[in-house]
Amino acid sequence: MSLGATVLGAKDARALAAFYQDLLGWEVTDDEPDWVELPAPDGGAGLSFQTEENHVPPVWPTTAIDQQMMMHLDIAVSDLDEAVAAAQALGASLAQWQPRNDFTVMIDPAGHPFCLYEPED
Repeated sequence: MSLGATVLGAKDARALAAFYQDLLGWEVTDDEPDWVELPAPDGGAGLSFQTEENHVPPVWPTTAIDQQMMMHLDIAVSDLDEAVAAAQALGASLAQWQPRNDFTVMIDPAGHPFCLYEPED
């Protein structure tokens, strides 16, 4: 077995896919009204996006009564400050709560948390 992709749900699959396409620089290979695929250029697991009419964004940090985050993406970058600024320019927001100082938690336009970090050499 091998992991082919991680699928993120959103009210608008195409809009969320466009955000990650711009953020990661990956190319769309399948673009349907309710489904978009961004395969990883290195052949690893890619990202797919599906429209979920009743999508409820998760709350970060989690609470006992709100929609909880089920998963998140960790994205390695070469310059954390530059990557945070680029993500914000594309429509992401900086999460108010940052549990670690070596990762920066961002919120994508559909409300999914994701982390940016500089890998150790």
